Amino acid sequence: MTPKGIGIGVSDFKMLRIRNNYYIDKTMYIKDIIDNQSSVILVTRPRRFGKTLNMSMLKYYFDCRQKDSKELFNGLKIMKQDEKYKEKLGKYPVIYLTLKDAGLMTYEMMIMQLKTIMMELFYEHKELLEGEMSEGERNIFNKILSANATDLDLLNSLKMLSKLMSQYYNKPAILLLDEYDVPLQNAYVEGYYEEAMKFFKNFYGVTFKDNPYLEKTVITGVSRVAKESIFSGANNFKVYTVLDNEFADDFGITEEEMDKIIEDFEIQENKKEIKKWYDGYKIGEVEEIYNPWSILNYLADKKLMPYWVNTSSNDLIKVILKNSSSVKEKMQELLKDKSIEVKINLDTVITGIENNEDNIWGVMLGTGYLKVEEVIDNISKIYKVKLPNYEVKHLFEDIVDDWFRDKVIGNDLKSILKDLITLNLDEYERKFEILVKEMFSYMDVGENTAENFYHAFVLGILVGLKDSYYVNSNRESGIGRYDIMLEPKNQNGNAFIMEFKVYREGKEENIKETIDNAKRQIEEKEYERNLKERGFNNITKMIYVFKGKEVSIEVY
Repeated sequence: MTPKGIGIGVSDFKMLRIRNNYYIDKTMYIKDIIDNQSSVILVTRPRRFGKTLNMSMLKYYFDCRQKDSKELFNGLKIMKQDEKYKEKLGKYPVIYLTLKDAGLMTYEMMIMQLKTIMMELFYEHKELLEGEMSEGERNIFNKILSANATDLDLLNSLKMLSKLMSQYYNKPAILLLDEYDVPLQNAYVEGYYEEAMKFFKNFYGVTFKDNPYLEKTVITGVSRVAKESIFSGANNFKVYTVLDNEFADDFGITEEEMDKIIEDFEIQENKKEIKKWYDGYKIGEVEEIYNPWSILNYLADKKLMPYWVNTSSNDLIKVILKNSSSVKEKMQELLKDKSIEVKINLDTVITGIENNEDNIWGVMLGTGYLKVEEVIDNISKIYKVKLPNYEVKHLFEDIVDDWFRDKVIGNDLKSILKDLITLNLDEYERKFEILVKEMFSYMDVGENTAENFYHAFVLGILVGLKDSYYVNSNRESGIGRYDIMLEPKNQNGNAFIMEFKVYREGKEENIKETIDNAKRQIEEKEYERNLKERGFNNITKMIYVFKGKEVSIEVY
């Protein structure tokens, strides 16, 4: 019998518990946060890995304004711990801020959105207006409430709020800042990164530097932006990435947790396929971590499909991969399910990232598109990495398809096709060979399906002639079936018959023998008969012989 309902997209801990949704108990994260002695903690994890739900959980646990905390956490692991952890329940005023909606198209729109976000945050704590504050603070508070804050008011808003809360509740506040890097990543994609970085460096500098009103700050995000570039004012600042053991099992679904899910939902027969699609992550020394977003969606839909990679446009990843030729070359091995050795820098410097391969691999690892299989040299930061699972591989196959479409839909394809139909065939062959080498460097051509693969590849290119040609494939003509026939819609145009062969060592002596065999097939099977019967006289016959990622073309 299926247990409690699945709360897809529910990232509010209280709502999840009230609805009695299925919950994977991650409350030991609270203990780990309490045990950590750093004043400012940044935990980076891939998107949709439970960061927001965990931050919401921290809010409801620590917040002194929550009157039903004991009920929300009743029966969970944290309530079975020592008294020193349970006494933190409802002890502090909490500031909870998420920047997940602050990534907009322009810098001006981002600032306007931040003012709206701060307006909602201050309204949540409007009880502070009943307490003591200076006339200037009250004026700024009201300006923020009416979304009329100046940029300077915005820069000082969090520090002022922490001060007012500390004074009102007579104890320091806990600040929870979720998705801190969303506006920065979006700013890079949209082209205003320098402006955004300058603002947030000042914003965080004012908030954290010499701020006695904060007990502890927990920050989450996908990427680790270099401390000196944005958090330079933070004292006792500590970052925990996917390479660190701290908090390693607090996010994602561990193997043990997955076994319980499989038992609860009685899906033992699907374990192997679920593992292939959604397992494979490694955080610190904890291996076999499943993607929680994909698992929850699978439990709801019972379909194996790419849930996680479809939750975002993946714009940053696509930008940095598209503009980096050296990374493109290594994609070939990754898409063959092989490991590669790379140097990784997790201190992300986004500016010019596509020109810094170390940073590219760091972003891909931190954002969940790679996993570390082995540490080669910890000092030099050399790691052996691979794709974690089939779901991520599916995304990269789509990205490669996009590269292909960008290539063949653009001027290169138009030029190649023009050379073909005007019989500028030496130039056509030269350009076609270049296209094959560029595109096949990202594709793993299986030997058993090679001929069909090459056939489909050329057919995809020739679709660009559909306005002036009938592009026919695998149809009868004479006493056989040709591979591709190009029939011009203009009776006086040049017609083409194309035959594809794969050279396999041992089967034929050399490529010339493969070509001769293909010629003999074209003539013996009379592939051109259909064209001649309908009055086409300008017929060019072409033989393509593929050998792995190379091609030879014979025209006669």
